Amino acid sequence: MKYILLFLLSFSAYAFDHEHKVWNQFLMAKTKMKGKQVLVDYQSIKMDPSLLKKYLEQLEGVTKSEFQEFNEKQKLSYWINAYNAYTVKLIVDNYPVKSIKDLGGFLSSPWSKEFIKLMGQEMSLDDIEHKTIRKNFKEARIHFVVNCASMGCPSLYREAIVADKIEEQLEAATKHFLTNSAKNQISKKHAKLSKIFDWYEGDFEKYHGSVRKFIQKYTSEKVDKDTRVSYLDYDWSLNKF
Repeated sequence: MKYILLFLLSFSAYAFDHEHKVWNQFLMAKTKMKGKQVLVDYQSIKMDPSLLKKYLEQLEGVTKSEFQEFNEKQKLSYWINAYNAYTVKLIVDNYPVKSIKDLGGFLSSPWSKEFIKLMGQEMSLDDIEHKTIRKNFKEARIHFVVNCASMGCPSLYREAIVADKIEEQLEAATKHFLTNSAKNQISKKHAKLSKIFDWYEGDFEKYHGSVRKFIQKYTSEKVDKDTRVSYLDYDWSLNKF
């Protein structure tokens, strides 16, 4: 009995933190809200990456067998937070830089770089977003919580995405993005939308019927088949202080 208790205590000490407390601590220390945009202090992180490094080590410590024990909301939270944390790492490792797009090569994009190692697999940001999150989770709102380190992107959520609150967090992030007039301008006659709705139109059609039906849920304006839809230019400049 004594040895079983010691084993359980040892296991609990090393079990993954589904509250993502270190990522929360990092976000509070290294980001700030300016207007409706969350900005990241990449210079400060470059000088002291200890919190980011600690959190990445926690993510990397999860084994395949441990991950399979996560429930679906815990799995989705893990991947969203991982995507955002490794995006920050990519920028910090190459800072100063004006845009994440500057980190791509002639025949490759920054999102295809395999600099992530999780559960024994070399991965890219594209692998996390497209081959993992979008493939395995039927959820269009993820587009408003994965952050591409750019001003045109939905803001980096200033708290960790966690299983117990993921539904309200996805809703809050979606509403925040759609009510930001720098990124979406919606009226009955004309909806000028972020390019995200163009790039991922298929996701909104698959899970919500159409882009128009999706945005109608988050605006007081009447949006229907007669509402003209166009897309705004995307601002790829870095979301830095």
